[in-house]
Amino acid sequence: MTTYPVDMTVKPQVKAFFDSATNTISYVVKDPESRACAVVDSVMDIDYAAGRISYESADAIIAHIQENDLKLEWLIETHVHADHLSGAPYIQEKLGGKIGIGEKIKVVQDTFGKVFNEGTEFQRDGSQFDQLFTDGDTYTIGGMTAFAMHTPGHTPACMVHVIGDAAFVGDTLFMPDGGSARADFPGGDAGELYDSIQKVLALPDAMRLFMCHDYGPNGREIQWETTVGDEKEHNIHVGGGRSREDFIKFRTERDAQLSMPKLIIPSLQVNMRAGDVPKDKDGNPMLKVPINKL
Repeated sequence: MTTYPVDMTVKPQVKAFFDSATNTISYVVKDPESRACAVVDSVMDIDYAAGRISYESADAIIAHIQENDLKLEWLIETHVHADHLSGAPYIQEKLGGKIGIGEKIKVVQDTFGKVFNEGTEFQRDGSQFDQLFTDGDTYTIGGMTAFAMHTPGHTPACMVHVIGDAAFVGDTLFMPDGGSARADFPGGDAGELYDSIQKVLALPDAMRLFMCHDYGPNGREIQWETTVGDEKEHNIHVGGGRSREDFIKFRTERDAQLSMPKLIIPSLQVNMRAGDVPKDKDGNPMLKVPINKL
């Protein structure tokens, strides 16, 4: 069992950016003792019907970093998102920093490389990213030590990134009244998701948890921050000591009723390439639509 270097005395400053088109929350995480920062789960905008990409969401993050004279050191992807496109390479081009993701990205690339009938030129070794994290790996943001927890279930490559008293959970958990992520994508597993959630809930009760998505259940305002203690007590899918068997049954039945995310086809193609849009043989940006494959 991995021992994680939790340090609740470090309290990073967290600035959230909500993208209403995809209900995604991106974050700028700053070391309180220096100018260093990281960006978690950035967004690139797409008008899918028109086939147009733009960068308003990423530009807002860039403006915040520049206006506050911060130094970007990392662009973290918690997983290969199926509901929004990553803005990481665009931000990296403007501000620098390294793009990191879990090393199981290679599994995701192999799976969806087949779905999208990618040729041999598409590398399935994670080399599109600057850093591949394994469970327990540490890295620094200024004077802060961050670590990555492997939390598969939603996807094989999901990782929760813990920075001091703040953890960025990706799609592993939602707010307590939102529950948990689906586990029916290729490579997903409801049992693994339950085990991963238990790893997160084993962190200190006061650990701040930051969501990647929120949909405002029952009409409440959008929220993105909670705590381990609150999730343990109130999460509608896993709180109160719900058993693994009950969770698997519930999650499997619920997932069977869900439709595919509206941006899954462009998102997977772009995000498994670290945010780069694939190109046709003439070098033009181009996306594929696989038929009856997802």
